[in-house]
Amino acid sequence: MSVTPYEIARVASMAADSKKAQDIVVLDLTAKTDVCDYFVICSATSNPQSDAIVDEIREKVRTNCGAMAVSTEGREGRNWVLIDFGSVVVHVFKPETRDFYRLEKLWGDAPEVEMDFGDAADNTGEAAEAAE
Repeated sequence: MSVTPYEIARVASMAADSKKAQDIVVLDLTAKTDVCDYFVICSATSNPQSDAIVDEIREKVRTNCGAMAVSTEGREGRNWVLIDFGSVVVHVFKPETRDFYRLEKLWGDAPEVEMDFGDAADNTGEAAEAAE
């Protein structure tokens, strides 16, 4: 079974969403660098949430894509955990650390890939309409 980097990025972002990660962004770096094809960037508000997001991403990518992480760095401090799948690199930040490093700004010319998080997006839209 051959899985594309896009599919790994999609599964990783959906796994992060399932654990209530905030501000999930997927950047397409295919035309920008040879290091990897996609960055998945998200935020966790607590250490337990960071652990849950990292574990869920590793598990879902393994079971759904057959891809194992090459490495996982930063779990000790949990301010910035990096999961390297080779063609996809996932960054799980604490909000203040994400604001400091601003990866989205650093790679600002990379296109953002829209991901449909299903019911979460629908509920957000309904809440916004109800507030009007």
